[in-house]
Amino acid sequence: MTTAQVLADLARPDPAARPMMRWWWFGPDVDRGELERELDAMAAAGIGGVEIALVYPLRPGAPDYLSPEVQGHLRFAAEAARARGLRCDVTLGSGWSYGGAHVGPEHASRRIRWERRDLGPQPLAVDLTPRWPEGELIAVHLGDGLPPSAWQRIEVPDEGPLVLPAGRGPRTVLLAWSEVTGQQVKRAAAGSEGPVVDHLSAQAVRHHLDVVGGAILEAVPAELLGSVFSDSLEVYEAGWTAGLPAHFAERRGYDLLERLPLLHVGGEGAEQLREDYGLTLSELVAEGFMATCRDWAEEHGTRFRLQGYGEPPITLSAQRGVHLIEGEGAGWTGMTQTRWASSAAHLDGRDVVSSEVWTWVHSPSFRAAPLDLLGEAHEHLLLGINHLVGHGWPYTAPDAAGLGWTFYAAGALDDRNAWWPAMPELMAHLTRLSAVLRRGEPGADVALYLPYGDVRAAHGAGHDLWRACRDHVGPAIPETIRRAGYDLDLVDDDALAGEQGSAGLDPAAYPIVVLPHVTRLPAATAAWLDRVREAGGHVIAVGGAAHPTVTSPAGARMTTAAPSAESSPGSAPITEDGFEAALRSVMPPPLTLTGSGGEVGVLRRRLADGDLFLLANTGPQLRTIELAVREPRAALLLVDPDTGERRALPTTGGTLELHPYQALLLLATDDPDLAVTGPDATTEPVGTAKSDGAVEPAGTVLPLDGPWTLHAPGQDPRPVTLPHLIPGEDAAALPWLSYERTVTLEAEQARGPLVLDLGPGTVLPADGAGSGYRALHAPPVREIAAVSVDGEGAGLLWRAPFRLDLTGRLREGTSTLRLEVRGTTAPAAADPVTAQAAAQEIVSAHEAYGERFQQQELPRMLDGVALGLGAVPVLRRG
Repeated sequence: MTTAQVLADLARPDPAARPMMRWWWFGPDVDRGELERELDAMAAAGIGGVEIALVYPLRPGAPDYLSPEVQGHLRFAAEAARARGLRCDVTLGSGWSYGGAHVGPEHASRRIRWERRDLGPQPLAVDLTPRWPEGELIAVHLGDGLPPSAWQRIEVPDEGPLVLPAGRGPRTVLLAWSEVTGQQVKRAAAGSEGPVVDHLSAQAVRHHLDVVGGAILEAVPAELLGSVFSDSLEVYEAGWTAGLPAHFAERRGYDLLERLPLLHVGGEGAEQLREDYGLTLSELVAEGFMATCRDWAEEHGTRFRLQGYGEPPITLSAQRGVHLIEGEGAGWTGMTQTRWASSAAHLDGRDVVSSEVWTWVHSPSFRAAPLDLLGEAHEHLLLGINHLVGHGWPYTAPDAAGLGWTFYAAGALDDRNAWWPAMPELMAHLTRLSAVLRRGEPGADVALYLPYGDVRAAHGAGHDLWRACRDHVGPAIPETIRRAGYDLDLVDDDALAGEQGSAGLDPAAYPIVVLPHVTRLPAATAAWLDRVREAGGHVIAVGGAAHPTVTSPAGARMTTAAPSAESSPGSAPITEDGFEAALRSVMPPPLTLTGSGGEVGVLRRRLADGDLFLLANTGPQLRTIELAVREPRAALLLVDPDTGERRALPTTGGTLELHPYQALLLLATDDPDLAVTGPDATTEPVGTAKSDGAVEPAGTVLPLDGPWTLHAPGQDPRPVTLPHLIPGEDAAALPWLSYERTVTLEAEQARGPLVLDLGPGTVLPADGAGSGYRALHAPPVREIAAVSVDGEGAGLLWRAPFRLDLTGRLREGTSTLRLEVRGTTAPAAADPVTAQAAAQEIVSAHEAYGERFQQQELPRMLDGVALGLGAVPVLRRG
């Protein structure tokens, strides 16, 4: 892939790169005419496909999940999507995690329940009847002393009570029970209620797939599906399964049950047992769930897409066992699930990796604006993602009360939004960026090691490995890497050392490897780190131990002589405060950005003839940046992904502006002809209007401070003075406002260039209020403006720099300038009559099916909401 091909992709992006939408079907209660209407609206907006998710009912009378009626609806929707050129995916279960009424105790998720009692020396008979019928006794241990210094496993009789003989003094008995967690499927559709399946058991998972997946694929042929999907695993406390002691003995080489109390009460050897136990759980979920789902999908001619993190503890490298890898969560400087997914994809050589985007965006529903969606999407791209799955589009019945149906905890990203005319522009922008970021190879310089040994030693059973690693590493280390201008991938032991005969990661793949607070290392990883140094790389230990404990593959400690400082896996650990200086001392970042305020993120893709960089301003302020490259190329080309405008920079760097939440591309190429050729090439700053010889200098201002005439639905036209903002509580009946005024230009003024400029907007405080991502920026238009001159559309304004070229549209003489402003639908949703109607419909659903959800953060619906123009527009030269 070359730089010339990247430019061609921008002009003609692959349609497969278009963002998709999670399509919530409530009940499932759908009308086929409405299904077609919604698919038409998605296609018209540039959305590339749907992921059908069947969730809780919103009114009585919904058909049962996977009834013949619902199966027919699924087939109809898949065929309708195909007819419109849209991809269609289906979740293999209702709500999450996988489970339902077909899951009995033998297939339900299980945990260990501990029962401890301190005793005296008297003999005792203990009733071994389980607390719940599905409970099973795992083991009984007796320890002398308080606390016990050692534990002895007691044989359990086949029937009758357990008889404990008299002892010498105080003692403790510890019983370990296997019992179902009791967790039920969350947000289940009608008829799909039941326990969550045991994700550690291939037999249990296969049973679920045959029942639920079989019904889905009976209705929808595989050739109509892009993939079958599983959301992130949320099988809480999952830490046991049938046959676990045998699995453990086979894999770890010793008897789990003899040492079982150490999992609960600690003591000598507890850390090693917990590490081995956590490793075994990770292996079982990879084989029992991931591999089983993958194999089942292949047998049925489709692909399995997974958000591979959560409980039970899935490893990063295990994601290579699924067809399509997906993450979720913004936070470009953090160790998010998105970074977990993109790193797995990079290590496995995947060209495409997706993420769930806009979860909880500017909650509650209808509160999010296009600028929120843009800013969060850029953060996912900075995290290595190149396909976006929006969360999401709520199907709504045509006769639903109020504004219709919404998901309980997410944005309603559909055509009910007043700002919807901006959606095609947003989708086209994200499609272009996603398409070009699939080209070339990942270009991270830093590998951040995931300290599984330390994490497992601290947690043992029932943990989320991604979350535990994130908490152990802490926020400072990844944030320092990213804000300093480096990109990173996460790496784990399986990737480094290889497994099942694979060679493992090339020690020269990353010039810098960071060990974050590491005290325990597998022997194979320690050896790999030595090879990194031999290849000329650098290993930087932050915190942790100077000489981490090195363990064998089976988990036993190895007795080794202390290595030299040069070869020690964790020699000379530094503090977090000294980490950035240590990074820069071994290798500067590929781009040094002066003036970014630490808010401009960089992503690099290696090309055959250079590098492709994504530069995204993740903050609400204009940034003027001095850019310097580590590796000079024949040419540097700054490209606006939307207009195609190009600006040649000096080969060593240059100056550029990045407006709030703006993204540009930088091509560092060995092809010098690309820098200044082509119809869109310019030496002016990207994003400005081109000069055609106007006599007035650039920057001359023609103020448009009045008079303006306001047109509003149901109101007589009236004069207004700008700025003019209507608070959200007064805008419920106003889907739009139109501002008009005449503009009179002399001949030389009309020659241009003429740019309509609404101004920079206002920075908002980062107060942490509300859930989900929100752009910390109050734009000068709330939230979009459709601009026309003499009735002819000229374009939309909804993102910085809030400028629009009107050269040739505003002609000599008098023209009528019109700005039709549309805000969010939040005021209409907060209207008391509308809100009460929707609330009553939910009450009826809860009365019929039980309370399966609660609407989230509704009191925040109008926080900061306004409609109108918050600034006085001006006309600028250039």
